[in-house]
Amino acid sequence: MKKTLTLGYGALSYALFFLSFLYLVGFLANVVVPRSVDHGNPLVGDPSDGTTLGMAVLVDVALVVLFGLQHSVMARSGFKRRWTRVVPPAIERSTYVLLASLILLVTFRVWRPIPIVVWSIASPAWTAVVWGAFAAGWGLVLVTTFVVDHFALFGMKQVVSYARGRPLPEAPLRISLFYRFIRHPLFLGFLTVFWATPEMTVGHLLYAGLMTAYVAIGIPLEERDLVRDHGQAYEQYRREIPMLLPRVGKGYRTRRGLADRGG
Repeated sequence: MKKTLTLGYGALSYALFFLSFLYLVGFLANVVVPRSVDHGNPLVGDPSDGTTLGMAVLVDVALVVLFGLQHSVMARSGFKRRWTRVVPPAIERSTYVLLASLILLVTFRVWRPIPIVVWSIASPAWTAVVWGAFAAGWGLVLVTTFVVDHFALFGMKQVVSYARGRPLPEAPLRISLFYRFIRHPLFLGFLTVFWATPEMTVGHLLYAGLMTAYVAIGIPLEERDLVRDHGQAYEQYRREIPMLLPRVGKGYRTRRGLADRGG
């Protein structure tokens, strides 16, 4: 029974992640979903709501800060060691995913659009280019999750291993595909989708700016844990491979060597 419940809990967490992931695409693109970064909730200045610009900013900042704190704190190695004294290790990752997904769903529901236009691209050709970048960013995010180990990243591998009575092996330092050229392709994909829009409003700019700040804070914290987990191997990788933007035509031999050793 315990194994069945654990497996069901992991499946529920994964399903909510999948729902929130799909919704986030529509939320940022202002398509399909009923509530998005610019539409759906009462807009600032709407007399039926009474939300002022200051109130909207406070609500929106609080939502993103909540997301960032949950992601940053619960992902740290020290927190995980203490947290797994409270929750079984098999569902630690699923719990992280579940809480992150719930925070996103609350954000979609409560977010206050601020529809003041910062920039707007009139050219159909450039609009197509921007939407192409948006799609490419999501493609980079999705493919990178599978490079890392998609089902372990979102907790399913852990609960399935527990249900089968098998220990989950240690995750190796895996350097392949995008990781041979930049250290954080997942973050690069997300930064792309946050900023790639043909019409940027103040509300969208606030969201993109705050999430960029989260990425800037989160990368050093993540790398500190990676150095602790993988030691000199990651230190050398970090010296040779840039963080977000690849070096064109430079250091390929070193990257290939790291990829061969780290996989």
